[in-house]
Amino acid sequence: MQITQKNFYKKLLGRVGENKAVEFLEKQGYTVLERNYKTKLGEIDIIVKKDDTIVFVEVKTRSNDLYGSPSEAVGYEKQRKYVKVASEYLLKQKTKDQSCRFDVIEIINDEINHIIDAFCM
Repeated sequence: MQITQKNFYKKLLGRVGENKAVEFLEKQGYTVLERNYKTKLGEIDIIVKKDDTIVFVEVKTRSNDLYGSPSEAVGYEKQRKYVKVASEYLLKQKTKDQSCRFDVIEIINDEINHIIDAFCM
């Protein structure tokens, strides 16, 4: 796959957004367990823990909102894939009865919106 300037910019913007999200979550008292957790089924951007809850976080970063809010890009199929990857993570960690939730962090420029419990398992 040829890397175009547009693809490079999107990847860079995504990486910067994930770094901002991690910094934001740590300031909120979350402990980072994993970043870019990958399986054959897909990837989870950030896995964190706070108190007794494991939180699976999808980060969506945009430079503007011309095409809607970043969180709108987390549709049903993306949610379904996230749930499958999260289930696999919980099984591997032997924490299948662990309390968990799915959050979305959307970032437009430097503005962070943390959507807690954005969708259900």
